Amino acid sequence: MRALLWVLVALPLTVGTLLAVVGRPADRYAPAVAVGTTIAALGLAVAVAFEHPRAEAPLLEGLPAGLAVDGLSGLMVVTVTAVTAAVLLFSVADIGPGEARARFFGLMLLFSGAMLTTVTATTLPLLLMAWEVMGATSWALIGYWWHDPERADAASKAFLTTRAADLGLYLAAGAALASGQVGSLALDELPDATGAWSAVITAGVIAAAFGKSAQLPFSFWLSRAMQGPSPVSALLHSATMVVAGAYLLLRLEPLLARSGWGGPVVAWTGAVTAVALGLVAVAQTDLKQLLAASTCAQIGFMVLAAGAGAVTGGTLQLIAHAAAKSLAFLVAGAWLTALGTKALPALRGAARWHRTAGITFSVAALALAGVPPLALWAAKDVLLAGAREDSTALYLVGLAGAAISAIYSTKALWFVWRPAPVPDEHEDPLPYATRLPLVTLAVACAALTVTSFPPVRDAVERVLGGEEQPAPYAWEFALSGALAVAVSAVIWIRGPRLLSLPGRITAPAVEWLRLETAARTFLVRPVLRLADALAAFDDRVLDRAVEDTARGSVRLAQWTDAQAERLVDGAVEAVAGGARVLGRLARRPQTGQLHQYLAQAVTAFTVLAVVLVLVR
Repeated sequence: MRALLWVLVALPLTVGTLLAVVGRPADRYAPAVAVGTTIAALGLAVAVAFEHPRAEAPLLEGLPAGLAVDGLSGLMVVTVTAVTAAVLLFSVADIGPGEARARFFGLMLLFSGAMLTTVTATTLPLLLMAWEVMGATSWALIGYWWHDPERADAASKAFLTTRAADLGLYLAAGAALASGQVGSLALDELPDATGAWSAVITAGVIAAAFGKSAQLPFSFWLSRAMQGPSPVSALLHSATMVVAGAYLLLRLEPLLARSGWGGPVVAWTGAVTAVALGLVAVAQTDLKQLLAASTCAQIGFMVLAAGAGAVTGGTLQLIAHAAAKSLAFLVAGAWLTALGTKALPALRGAARWHRTAGITFSVAALALAGVPPLALWAAKDVLLAGAREDSTALYLVGLAGAAISAIYSTKALWFVWRPAPVPDEHEDPLPYATRLPLVTLAVACAALTVTSFPPVRDAVERVLGGEEQPAPYAWEFALSGALAVAVSAVIWIRGPRLLSLPGRITAPAVEWLRLETAARTFLVRPVLRLADALAAFDDRVLDRAVEDTARGSVRLAQWTDAQAERLVDGAVEAVAGGARVLGRLARRPQTGQLHQYLAQAVTAFTVLAVVLVLVR
């Protein structure tokens, strides 16, 4: 079974690399190869999810590369592979023969393989590798149409934003090594660190997770990511990169709990993001931007769950959101291809023109709205029960975020179902390769309704393990369900006129709270100014100091050379002269007469005898 685990992560990574490297010659075969690979990976994921294998290989001295499937990662590998299979099947029709299909499908497989490695990694080195590959492939996929400068710029900004936050994970790894208590860098051992190192590890993990999952204040990069193809958005927002941060926080919930401060920081950040980005979604008039802001808001609930210790509710939210959000983005992509627009006013009646797309989109939107009995309704109540145990205020903020979910979801439904005159050419049926994944994901959304049943919820909790978590009361189900239905009904009856606020009020929300502007003002510009100042200091001070030092060194060398040459030459000449004098003196006694040599020997022995007497 360990071999199957290695194959699960190696299969999409290997096939994806081959397709991306071969390029255009493989365009004809790339869709079939990619879809077949994901279906095989789905089968492997189901197998390992039941068996829970573990595998380990040497990586660095004392730092192994470990993979494992347990309750949480078992649910995740099935979710990732299932959503990837549906998205790639949709892409067969969406990414036409004229596109670089081998590059697209290869990158999508690499993206999926990196996420599979992320959720099964048990050590930080392997997690960091997968984290980096996921970020790099997201940049390439968002900028898939690289010849468009706007798309390339959007890909770079998304990559740089998440990359800056990713440094937190390196900081956490460094602190774990420095602490000496996490020698193997195993994720399960991170909570064992103590003192200041524990705080550094916690802060690093939180920063990296917030950046990857587009939580405040990093949310703006997700708006830029909408420049990529629709299948990329569907996979990015549902089961891969954007939920990776939330998954990491759910995985490391013991670390947050043990820190004392990490849990509340994470929970409140998630709750505020759910409300603030929900309002941003309400203000949008672009369907993909609405869905992007709703991703930040919905993931905010997962982050809230991780901070409040409601891992079961957060996991249910993650799985249900993956199905609903991938479905919503695929339908938005189908409408964009068929109608050439993603603006909500221009999509009036779109659900009536393509009934399959309209019905499946309605399932996704109602799930996001939390309308009973769809899965996100139950998941939110389960995680909000954990929030209620921590703080009543946190529960109320989370409940407000759930109500806002109903507003933006119903707003989207109101536009696409509103009657509008339509030219006949818009009534063409969608391709089979487009309809099949839509129907499949809609069925999955409906099937996940069973998570609202207590026996199923309890079974998921047992699979995840850990401590028993608080279950929601009946009045909580009734309250959240009634609130979602009431808000949806009011918006549906009254229409978006209720949301027609003056432009000066909605402008910040439409522009994603101007977070990108704030980041440029308070982070990018100060850093660039500091860099300019350091560059000027380098040019004007350091360079001049180096040049002056060099000139002084040369002059000192020249002076030293002159003085040393004169002194050394004089000393050498003096020694030579003395040697010549001594040589002449030494030759004088050498007359060749025996009696003189005898006299010299007597003299020498006499002197030696006197010295010996005096010394004694």
